[in-house]
Amino acid sequence: MEFFLSALRWIFDPDNWQPGSLSPLPIQDRLVEHLQYTAVSVVIAALIALPLGFYIGHTGRGRQFVIGFTGAMRALPTLGLLYFLLMVFGYWLSFDTAPIVGATISFVILAIPSMLAGAYAGLESVDRQTIDAARANGMTEMQILTKVEIPLALPLIIGGLRAATLQVIATVTIASYAGLGGLGRIITSGIGLNDYDRILGGALLVTALALLVDGLFALAQRLTARPGVTEQRPAARRRTSRSPRPRTSEHV
Repeated sequence: MEFFLSALRWIFDPDNWQPGSLSPLPIQDRLVEHLQYTAVSVVIAALIALPLGFYIGHTGRGRQFVIGFTGAMRALPTLGLLYFLLMVFGYWLSFDTAPIVGATISFVILAIPSMLAGAYAGLESVDRQTIDAARANGMTEMQILTKVEIPLALPLIIGGLRAATLQVIATVTIASYAGLGGLGRIITSGIGLNDYDRILGGALLVTALALLVDGLFALAQRLTARPGVTEQRPAARRRTSRSPRPRTSEHV
């Protein structure tokens, strides 16, 4: 318990937040870097994964591709992928640019599977009867996608973004081994100095950031959930799967 309290004292020590502190401090600079790496990677991954997931979920084409791709990508070793890309881009880019480009691409690759699965599964979860009704009312395929499927699938889509963002936040921590910034620099510098307060303090900062972001996404999922949608669909499935009810005698 004393070890934990000592790490908290290190976090709230004003000297560790003062500009001009020795590397890897101040803490706010490392926090901003961590958020920048995460935001850029998640946005790029979303621009790639969401349109592809919407196409697959709307048309039904490429289901096996999604299953195989997401399973294979999630099995990639994070640190190995990071160092591989650093070596590849180190031949063509400068010493300062190669780590940023290589790390960003590795974060994007790791974020795509969760977003792709969330977008695809979200559109697949929309009741087919609702889509058929929209099509019968004369809506185009693009209108069905943007006005029916995506709004109803938003909780699952946000769930995919949530999982991808949390994975990137955790992975950015190891980017310090490639010479990049972020909260991971606090941890690695603490390991080099045998400063256990700094090590645990950095770990607590990463945990707090992940919990905060996770809470915001959870709130967004709750706010975008359509009342009655999740309760109606299972009931509709049960009605279609059961045999017709026997006719009862009618009284004249």
